[in-house]
Order: sequence, then structure tokens, then C-alpha cells
Amino acid sequence: MPRPSSRISGIVPSGKDGWEVHSAAWVRKEAGEDIIMLSIGDHDFDAPGQTIEACVTAVRGSNHHYTPLPGLPRLRKAMAAASTACTGVATSPDQVIATQGGQAALYAAVQAVLDQGDHAIVVAPYYATYPNTFSAAGVEFTVVETPAEDGFQPHADMIRAALRPNTRAILINTPNNPTGAVYSRQHLEELAQICREHDLWLLSDEVYWTLGGGEHISPRSLPGMAERTLVINSMSKSHGMTGWRMGWLTGPEAMISLLINLNLVTTYGLPAFISLACAEALENGYGVKDIAERYAARRTLFLDAVHGMNNVTVRGSEGGMFVMLDISALEPDDEKFAWALLDKEKVGVMPGSSFGEAAAGHIRVSLCQPEPVLREAALRLRRFASNYRRVAA
Repeated sequence: MPRPSSRISGIVPSGKDGWEVHSAAWVRKEAGEDIIMLSIGDHDFDAPGQTIEACVTAVRGSNHHYTPLPGLPRLRKAMAAASTACTGVATSPDQVIATQGGQAALYAAVQAVLDQGDHAIVVAPYYATYPNTFSAAGVEFTVVETPAEDGFQPHADMIRAALRPNTRAILINTPNNPTGAVYSRQHLEELAQICREHDLWLLSDEVYWTLGGGEHISPRSLPGMAERTLVINSMSKSHGMTGWRMGWLTGPEAMISLLINLNLVTTYGLPAFISLACAEALENGYGVKDIAERYAARRTLFLDAVHGMNNVTVRGSEGGMFVMLDISALEPDDEKFAWALLDKEKVGVMPGSSFGEAAAGHIRVSLCQPEPVLREAALRLRRFASNYRRVAA
């Protein structure tokens, strides 16, 4: 066949091959083995019944025609209200654009602020798609690791050291996937200072904002940041709607107006019936409180169950849907540890190095299982850690 574009052929898996552990665990579970899947961040429960019924009603009401490029007016109004709550900044519908999930919002943000040959900074550990989203835009980027011993908080001096003359943006994620770290106000203020000093865009992935371990602080709310921050959001985690593929991007009105043209050549609008169901879910908060309380309870249960585990230290793990465990004192090779845990105790987790070198020597544990399953997984993990050196030998 003719040569494919470098843009497409350059999109390759990032990090180590930790997803192979997840894939193997899934195959073995499907074959009937008693595998506990703690490797992926998809809810173990369905979307709220009210949301599903709203979608059914919308379909039956003939809402399956083209929609406006930036999203239905009702949907944008509901997203703006959610952004006001998320970021602490009064937001109008003209400051948001509906996208196909949070990933499309991230893609739009990168396309909006970076030209080919520009440079960006990605704070790690990071969600697995971040590097290739920049690569697809022809953008150079530098990964800045966050110290595990400091709970994976971003350090301003490390970010300053990575700046280049052509740096135009910084990407962060708080509450963080994979670490569960919630960036402190102090660290965010230091980051905001860098953006103001160097006239940078800040891309802030806040899809886990309702699942934090306390008050959510959006950098958009800090002085001088509303005009230089693009906030990535999604209904996947907050409203239990991973497969519905609905997200949005919040930013300055002038930027959002330009981004409507990107939707023209990508999604050409979103499904009307899904849009209306999402608007109703946002307006009424379907599932939000229950989902947040559910994950908070699961996090507490699991952390209590692994407390004092042999040579295992909890890092981050303050919010989101994941717990990050430092297992480097037992085994520096996190991928080796994850494979052995799957083989010996039939528990599937993600090696931390799949998300950047900052998480090397860690495993990411998903909380997307019912409490009894998480309790059993913790027992298996504790048994495995207690016997690891003998098992490894």
C-alpha cells in the first residue's frame, strides 16, 4: 500500500508494556479463572437509571438528527454550570464546547494551542494517551516527573528546568490518574506563576474532580489563569457514563469559538439523543453523589486493608478511582511484580511504569470492583507481599 502519514504511524504505545498484563488477566478471566481485575478504570456498575431513561425518551422523541457543532444549547448550558462548580469560575455556555469524551477534549486542547514544532511539558505520572496526543499534533514534549516521596506533587523547579524558548503549554491532571494524587493549592499556585511569567497555556485535565479527597482546586480559579487555562472534563467518571463518550472543554470564549471549526472537520456534531440525556444528567446530578461516596468508601476500605503491608508504601491515593502502591522495596521491576501477582494470586493490576518513569516501582490498583472483591484482593496482595522474596526465588 502507499506510505501512511508519519502522524498516524507515529502513534505508538507509551511506557512499558504493562497493558499486556491487563490483557492477559482479561483473557484468563474470560476463560473461567478466578481472576480479580484491578487493572482498568471502568465502573463495575451501569449508568444511573434516570440517565438511561432520559436517553430512551430522547430517542423515541425523534432526537436523532444533526446537532449544532459546539453542542446543543441546552447541553452547553448544563456543561457551563458544571464547569462553574468544577473550576470555581463563573462560566457561560459560550466558554464550553461539547466533545466526544474527555479524550477528544484533550485532543482539541492540544490542537488549539500548539503548532507543529512547538514544545509542551507533560507532568507525570500521566494518563496513557497523553504522549501520543502531542505526537499526533507534531509537537515535541518533555515529561517532568513528580517525586513519589512527595505524594506525586508537581515541583516548580523541575518544571522550570524543562522550559524551552518554544514551550507553549503545560499539561496536568488532578485528581491524578494513575496516582490518585490531588495537587495542593501551593503547588498549583507555583505552577500558575510559571504560566503567567512565560505566557503559557495550562491544559488541566479535571475529569476526576468529583472524586477528590477533599476540596477540588482548579488552576482556572487562580489569579490571571482563566484566560490561559483550558479545562478538560468528561461525564465518564463523575456521572458513571464511560461508554457514552461525552466530554467538554472549557476556556476563553475566543478560543472556544475557534474550536467550533475543529468539530466541523472531526465530529461534525454529537448525537442528539445522547446530548439530551447528558444535559438532563448534568442538570440533575444523576449518580454524582452516589458515585463519589462509593469510591471514597472503597478507597478507605482498601487502604485500611493494606495498611502495614510488608515493605509496601501508599503514594498519592487521595482521590480518583485508583490507589498507587510503592512496591520497589520488594521488587524494583513493577512489571515483573505485576506478572507474578497475576500468576500466583490471580490479581490483575497495572505496572506503574506504564504511566511514566515517575511511577516506576509502583503498581496501580483500580477501585472499580465491589467492596467484597476489593477486600479479597487486598488479602491476596498482602499474602503475596509477605511471601514475595520466597516466591521470587
